[in-house]
Amino acid sequence: MKTDIEIAQEAQIEPISKIAERAGLAADEIEPIGYDKAKINLDAQLNDRNDLGKLILVTSINPTPAGEGKSTVTVGLADGLNQIGQKTMIALREPSLGPVMGLKGGATGGGYAQVVPMADINLHFTGDFHALTSAHDTLAALVDNSIYQDNPLNIDPRRVLWKRVVDINDRALRHVTIGLGGPTSGVPREDGFDITVASELMAILTLSTDLMDLKRRINQIVVAYTYDKEPVTVADLGVAGALTVLLKDAIKPNLVQTLAHTPAIIHGGPFANIAQGTNSVLATKTALKLADYVVTEAGFGADLGGEKFMDVKVPKLGKHPDAVVVVATVRALKHHGGVALADLNQENLEALQTGLANLGQNIAAMQRYGVPVLVAINRFTADTEAELDLVKRYVAEQGAQAYLADVWAKGGAGATELAQAAVAATQESSDFQPLYQPDDSALTKLEKIVTQIYGGHGVVLADKAKKQLAEFAKRGWDKLPIIMAKTQYSLSDNPKLLGAPRDFDIHIREFVPKLGAGFLVALTGSILTMPGLPKHPAALDIDIDEKGNITGLF
Repeated sequence: MKTDIEIAQEAQIEPISKIAERAGLAADEIEPIGYDKAKINLDAQLNDRNDLGKLILVTSINPTPAGEGKSTVTVGLADGLNQIGQKTMIALREPSLGPVMGLKGGATGGGYAQVVPMADINLHFTGDFHALTSAHDTLAALVDNSIYQDNPLNIDPRRVLWKRVVDINDRALRHVTIGLGGPTSGVPREDGFDITVASELMAILTLSTDLMDLKRRINQIVVAYTYDKEPVTVADLGVAGALTVLLKDAIKPNLVQTLAHTPAIIHGGPFANIAQGTNSVLATKTALKLADYVVTEAGFGADLGGEKFMDVKVPKLGKHPDAVVVVATVRALKHHGGVALADLNQENLEALQTGLANLGQNIAAMQRYGVPVLVAINRFTADTEAELDLVKRYVAEQGAQAYLADVWAKGGAGATELAQAAVAATQESSDFQPLYQPDDSALTKLEKIVTQIYGGHGVVLADKAKKQLAEFAKRGWDKLPIIMAKTQYSLSDNPKLLGAPRDFDIHIREFVPKLGAGFLVALTGSILTMPGLPKHPAALDIDIDEKGNITGLF
């Protein structure tokens, strides 16, 4: 059996100019980067194109080590839509080097449902993440320089919010001390690193509508507090222009293709467990202007990326999904039902029945928004007919329909039935209802997320979180949308509670105000914004030969 990278390396990739032409972009509306990648100009005349196409959001059950294949289904579904004669594009996030070199892997799909050039996309791609890292750390240096240079803004070194970032999992950098080495080396203080995808600049990039909106949002970033506990912003530092300059190319969406030559826009990459988990507004809106159908995905399960797409991205996008596809695998559902990883290839209807509750909660969470919901069963060779029938019957009982997606082995040809069902679903009438209203309090928003999306009991705030909300109310920040930073493995904040637990509380230990992005991050449980590497990181298996051929990259 060929690996993903072997399949990708054997692909017949078309020149990016041909992909752009297929998408409806003129030659002067793209900036080619080599043979197979391009940036889309921000001044492309998209407003002269058709009205927004139909939007299909792909999300999933809560992920397990057994794998769900959300990106693979996204790519296969888009290729399937093109196969049945629908002009379709994809809008995806960019992979982070953290999971690529760590554990989870990339975000380019798999088998014969991939976006290419796979290796480039999973590694440095067009340099967007490097630009974000440089801009973020430039701001960090400017904050510390202001403190060092007589501290004109009266910044309290103990209350600096703006950490540094690096796009790799490095637990040793979570908590550090900087400024050591004497008077010329800065002011000593405690600091730390986040992974680049957790940077507020990443969130801002994915929510900005143009270059000046990017600059406006950067100005609003709160980087620290003064000794008088007043917020200090980038506007106070006067460096938004310099930071925007560093991001002037990164804000442009990236154009690539699938193995079947479906145009794909890949742009932005916030994680869904610590940020909003969606590709950029610019990417999705560009695709919607160019295609009749756009397939996009939100990170991790419907409880994280799905909810955040609906409640954070949709208001900025100005369009809600016309249909939602929830991806599940028999293997992952059996794991939610208590089966050990080593035993997942054995038929176990009892465990599957138990694990199906997780799928049911995620279906209900998406149905709550008033849009049609489908289920895609990402098929594995060990799946039995009895197991597949059980999933289909259960989904029907939840008021939805399940369809097999055999896209890893067959590409778009393995998703034509799903594609036809998705087209039909987008034609249905919908009554989109956001989870909460803008004027709802932060606590009300939190409670609605927990009770209606997670199926939990309520919210418990630590003393620090209570004090923060009181302070935020005084500053007018308490009505911002909520980004729940929560484990992806469970509907609760305990990663060991699989399936569909009930009567649990979500514990909020603190909030992080991200005014540039326009939301409050609620940190739950022991969620980390800087992951660590596993005992056997994926980097140990990656190699390259004298001809430049890469191996071990999935």
